[in-house]
Amino acid sequence: MRKDVRILLVGEPKVGKTSLIMSLVSEEFPDVVPYRAEEITIPADVTPERVPTHIVDYSEAEQTDEQLFQEISKANVICIVYSVNNKNSIEKVTSHWIPLILDNTDKDSRVPLILVGNKSDLVEHSSMETILPIMNEYTEIETCVECSAKNLKNISELFYYAQKAVLHPTGPLYCPEEKEMKPPCVRALTRIFKVSDLDNDGSLNDNELNFFQRTCFNAPLAHQALEDVKNVVRKNVRDGVCDNGLTLKGFLFLHTLFIQRGRHETTWTVLRRFGYDDDLDLHQDYLFPPLKIPPDCTTELNHNAYLFLQSVFDKHDKDRDCALSPDELKDLFDVFPYMPWGPDVNNTVSTNDQGWITYQGYLSQWTLTTYLDVQRCLEYLGYLGYSIVSEQESQAAGITVTRDKKIDLQKRQTQRSVFRCNVFGDSGSGKTGFLQAFLGRNLLRQNTVKEEHRSYYAISTAYVYGQEKYLLLHEVFPDFDFLSDAELTCDIVCLVYDSSNPHSFEYCAKVFKQYFMDSKTPCMMLAAKSDLQETRQLYGCTPLEFCRKHKMPPPQSFTCNEAAAPSKDIYIKLTTMAMHPHARLRCMCTCNRCTFCLCQNFLNSELVQSVKAKLYTAVFSRHMTQADLKTSTFWLKASVGATVFAILGLAMYRALLKHR
Repeated sequence: MRKDVRILLVGEPKVGKTSLIMSLVSEEFPDVVPYRAEEITIPADVTPERVPTHIVDYSEAEQTDEQLFQEISKANVICIVYSVNNKNSIEKVTSHWIPLILDNTDKDSRVPLILVGNKSDLVEHSSMETILPIMNEYTEIETCVECSAKNLKNISELFYYAQKAVLHPTGPLYCPEEKEMKPPCVRALTRIFKVSDLDNDGSLNDNELNFFQRTCFNAPLAHQALEDVKNVVRKNVRDGVCDNGLTLKGFLFLHTLFIQRGRHETTWTVLRRFGYDDDLDLHQDYLFPPLKIPPDCTTELNHNAYLFLQSVFDKHDKDRDCALSPDELKDLFDVFPYMPWGPDVNNTVSTNDQGWITYQGYLSQWTLTTYLDVQRCLEYLGYLGYSIVSEQESQAAGITVTRDKKIDLQKRQTQRSVFRCNVFGDSGSGKTGFLQAFLGRNLLRQNTVKEEHRSYYAISTAYVYGQEKYLLLHEVFPDFDFLSDAELTCDIVCLVYDSSNPHSFEYCAKVFKQYFMDSKTPCMMLAAKSDLQETRQLYGCTPLEFCRKHKMPPPQSFTCNEAAAPSKDIYIKLTTMAMHPHARLRCMCTCNRCTFCLCQNFLNSELVQSVKAKLYTAVFSRHMTQADLKTSTFWLKASVGATVFAILGLAMYRALLKHR
């Protein structure tokens, strides 16, 4: 809402402009009236709309035309004052004042006008018959008020209507000639209806109407009040109520009725609660709430945001096949001003056999957007109404900013859920095939992808020691001399070479030596197209020797030229290395049978975590005094506990080693 309101009073001399202002302030008619009142500021706490209001007077005797034009340009609303007992002052409204104001204001942002008939105490008749044709001729006129500065009649109402004309203007909402709402207003209310229709059945049931009422007006509607509203709609609109729920047609009718009855502040309250500004565009502060992201930190969706996105998916997956058809996807994004996902998204995330984005692919794409462009994610969540439906302050409440990666390395543990793997390789080495294989697509299926729909990203989940993580693969363009910081910043590097091409490995070796040999980023070498005849690489040493020399895991064979969906083992290995960059893994398997895998599974098990928590509570209780820590009994217990754990750990290690 606007921070303040500036009201300008104009009109012919001696119509009572200054008297109106002084009567409002002093609450009595002044004995002596100056030519012009000084600018008055009314504090927010004494105005009906809780907005500071500046009231500016104009005097032809004290001000020039240039000063008048400046005041007109600064005003938010202009009150044209005339005297109800002076026909000349009424005629001047159309012959002088309205043309003057229109000539000095921007056509695209007209200032609302209020016609004020002062000195109503001097006549017994009303001037409304004369004024109504003027109001019908000029759409800029919001209303007309007859008042009296002498007996204080309608003085407060005059300035309330002036405030209302600024804070709740009729112009953007309603067309008087057509007697219907304007298209931008209809579009905004349609989006609001769809966001509020939580089950997507095309109508607002009692629970949804009450949620809408609480969201906008902080109070639910009584059952009888709900029924009264529905009965009004039933009487006036066919199909306005369906299965005892309010349809979109009925919802729009109600707001048209509010506006026609002069209650357009109700419609504005709804619009502003859902993020709209005075031009009926979503406000930038609503779409892009502040979110501080320190260097070396990443952004992820938190649990509440995933729950919200899951509910949105379920809401639009009408056939319950855990995938979004083109029509369902279009319906989901109907609350957006544009289609945010292009055809490349289908080649970035998992899809079903029909090429439709699956539930897992849907969440993966949101995870990708949050990681790569969190501002766009905030915008998208704003269109979906996240802060309203989830009852959060803003979309930023759905974002987790991870801690600095340096801290993760120091503590040798991470709480992140998304890991980025940059994939390097020469042209034709098989990078694209490697990305698409992560989405479960073999070579045959990859050949159906159109070049213009190609994606340089692929994201899906991988399970590492029972924990679900997202692995984001990014194919880096093979321009060796121009690698940006974004292309070098990642959690793990995958160097892909064609095992059947003798010149392919050289590119990977050069990239590693120039950019990653001295970095702490873990690297993996991938021998792609292993289904073809392996060729000796024309380099100073073999890929295996190169990896041993630089303390890298041995090259991993990979092919996507299989009848079935490619294996995910290699992607789990990459995610494991990204999660544990400090560890020099003795094995590169995910078999869950070797010593390393079994130990990791055991240490991550709920049993060990539970025992650890209980022991910690018992030993380091909050009620333990400083004297307790000095007793020999405490240290004896601690020593015995540590010894038991050491013996059990050694015994388990030997048993597992023997089993292997």
